[in-house]
Amino acid sequence: MNLLHAQKSNSYDLTFNHAALSVKEVNISADFYMNVLNLKEITNRTKMDGIRWFSLGDNKELHLISTIKENFTINKAIHLALTTPNFDDFIITLDKFNIMYSDWPGAAHKINIRADGIKQVFFQDPDGYWIEVNSAAQKQ
Repeated sequence: MNLLHAQKSNSYDLTFNHAALSVKEVNISADFYMNVLNLKEITNRTKMDGIRWFSLGDNKELHLISTIKENFTINKAIHLALTTPNFDDFIITLDKFNIMYSDWPGAAHKINIRADGIKQVFFQDPDGYWIEVNSAAQKQ
């Protein structure tokens, strides 16, 4: 059996397009992403009920889908990571909405600081999905 293959000369040039989350109540989840994370809702080009789309900037999107009712398991290693140059102001917003956040090990209301100096917090959306917000945008 020959396992060696010639490398193709063309490249797919894949780039990230969107993340999709299965949610229980799309309107409750949409309110969270609009009000807490201040994401802008964009046109749901599927035109299907129970689905709402949000911009993550740079032509990246978040799709919230409530049309599939299968159970799923969530843990902190599966998370959406966002960055902001206004990290300290974002922490004030979490406090304003009484959203419990933690560092990576799980200490409540504690900010994690990575070895490279980036600040991080972790919290959950209404469906239990983990979200990380970090200060990497401040370093760029």
